[in-house]
Amino acid sequence: MRNARAISGRRAGRGAAGSRQQERTDTTRRKLLAAAEKIFARCGYEAARLEDIAVAAGYTRGAFYANFDSKEDVFFALLEEWVGDAVRSITSLLSRCESREQQVRALRQHYVEMAHDRRLVLFSLEYKLFAVRHPDAYARIRERLNRLKKSGGEILGAVSSSPQRLGISNRAAAIGLGGLSQALLLERLANPQSVSDKEVRILLGLFFDGLIAARD
Repeated sequence: MRNARAISGRRAGRGAAGSRQQERTDTTRRKLLAAAEKIFARCGYEAARLEDIAVAAGYTRGAFYANFDSKEDVFFALLEEWVGDAVRSITSLLSRCESREQQVRALRQHYVEMAHDRRLVLFSLEYKLFAVRHPDAYARIRERLNRLKKSGGEILGAVSSSPQRLGISNRAAAIGLGGLSQALLLERLANPQSVSDKEVRILLGLFFDGLIAARD
């Protein structure tokens, strides 16, 4: 009986140790992703160095390679996490609305506020530049990312049929909304005097209303 209890205790100990190890691994990965996001936004993908990402996270180069295969690997992981979080956030927002009209208003507000997310526009720009400069590498994740992007069109389709009445797909409408939002914020980052914050909000609201909130 004592032997059985001892064996059970050792197994429990190994299980607890394994759980703690997994927690440490998850924490390390999260810190590396957060550091990579800052480095990519500050330096751009091409200029970013693995050493800088590791140091910013408080780890060594070896710790980086224990979690990611390459700079490209961490870039893709960050991109998928970012897109997935955005889709889940919008889905949760809309689920709390009691009517379609409330969903449209909530989505409009989310869209307008999105244009003030500096991190979002800089990382989006890096992603697009990477896709243009490294088409072969981008092709390896295109299918996974397209599944995530599809969710944006499905969200629009759930709250409005206006894009189809205008002769465009929900996916194209989602891309158009995101593209204008990011372009306006990028313009403000490059030249704050070119367009005011109020003008950005008005432009985005008008575009959203014309594209999504239109009625027959």
